[in-house]
Amino acid sequence: MKKHINGTKMAIIWTILRIWLGLQWIEAGYYKISSGFEVSGFLQGAIANARGDHPTVPGWYAGFLEGFALPNIEFFNILIPWGEFLVGLGLILGLVTIPALMAGAFMNFNFIMAGVGLSGPDSKLFAVAMILIFIGKGRYYYGLDRVVFPYVKKHISAKKKYAAN
Repeated sequence: MKKHINGTKMAIIWTILRIWLGLQWIEAGYYKISSGFEVSGFLQGAIANARGDHPTVPGWYAGFLEGFALPNIEFFNILIPWGEFLVGLGLILGLVTIPALMAGAFMNFNFIMAGVGLSGPDSKLFAVAMILIFIGKGRYYYGLDRVVFPYVKKHISAKKKYAAN
């Protein structure tokens, strides 16, 4: 089964899915970069949604937002849009695919925890990222990782061999 999932024919499907996911991220990041992103209103709304009879945000997560995210709002105003853009770029190019997928899934998870829930479009992006994380090398068969990994591995091995002598 694993051979079929990571075969060259399935790699085409995984590549299309990876590029589609990358386009979603790059579009979201570019929009935020070009329009002057400000996350404080969203964070304050998420914190408010942790209160009341039927909170949609867990109290511990609201505590994190209030104690860490809000005091560092300038950092998050830069991190979120540029993180989205770079995740998208990495996925489209198939370069550092696994870290890009993990970063994208982490951002989706945080958005879901902030009260958006599992019915929004971010839950679909999260599901696609999780599938691509766990399928194996087929996710980057048609990408720059296939070329870059052997090159980096060769140079790291040569450095270790040189350092050992």
